[in-house]
Amino acid sequence: MPEVNTSDAVDLVAALDIGGTKTTAALVTARGEVVDRCTAATPGRTGAVAVLDTAAGLVERLRARATGPVRALGVGSAGVIDSRTGMVLSATDVLTGWAGTDLRGGLRQRLGIPVAVLNDVHAHALGEARHGVAAGHETVLHVAVGTGVGASLVLGDTVLAGAHSAAGHAGHQPSAYAGSLPCTCGGRGHLEAIAAGPALAAEYTRRTGRPVADLRAVAALAADGDEPARQVVDLGGTAVGSAIGGLVNVFDPDVVVVGGGVTGLGERWWRVLRDAVPAETLPSLAGVPVLASTLGPDAPLLGAASLARKVLS
Repeated sequence: MPEVNTSDAVDLVAALDIGGTKTTAALVTARGEVVDRCTAATPGRTGAVAVLDTAAGLVERLRARATGPVRALGVGSAGVIDSRTGMVLSATDVLTGWAGTDLRGGLRQRLGIPVAVLNDVHAHALGEARHGVAAGHETVLHVAVGTGVGASLVLGDTVLAGAHSAAGHAGHQPSAYAGSLPCTCGGRGHLEAIAAGPALAAEYTRRTGRPVADLRAVAALAADGDEPARQVVDLGGTAVGSAIGGLVNVFDPDVVVVGGGVTGLGERWWRVLRDAVPAETLPSLAGVPVLASTLGPDAPLLGAASLARKVLS
């Protein structure tokens, strides 16, 4: 555990990252340093009460060994989260009964401290904007490419949540590269249907007739010179880069930060993505930097901690 100085010891907040498979809690200083953490499997199939109990239990564990009082809690959670009311508006069936949960109220009741909540992708963006590769920039567009495709726009100290708390579903915009492929949302021809990790693995199978276990298998094949795998990597990178170019035209950010598991496809994917962005942007926006996320799993924790400090200000 990193050494905590005296001033930090009296200015700790807690952060939670609630995902479909695991939940992580952390203690974070005013300087944005994670000084303690613990993780547990998310009991997503058991129901919302079990998820809240698990999350609160992790925070209690950290609070019991903290060097000072824990003043507030920030939460980044899977699902569409209304940060104004603290409610979970919708969620996938990975978290049974999560939709309709009073996330903020449930944790505040269990822990007795102020609680602020937001969607996990928005938390990730806020972390990168405050403490990561985008620190110091006023307007940050974050794009996450993993099992799905999400995005978030940070404006100053605010995340754009949208009128219905659903801003950021970048994977559900039309993409010419997806053709008429079915999307996880029930629509067709969306970016997520051709650019997300599972979608790229499925595309390799469609092209070759050879099933692969997951995206890592596609990456390994591409690295070994398998031409269909290389084509799939190029397709995914180009589709994401094209979509980012369109988003840059809409939002005019200072910088774009890209993260998520698909970025592990390596330099080939990054190269075609970065080539595709300026091909779609207005000439005056062609120089907007596209950077790799640097904080990894700490990003949503640091973003949630930043939100917790806002409720104390």
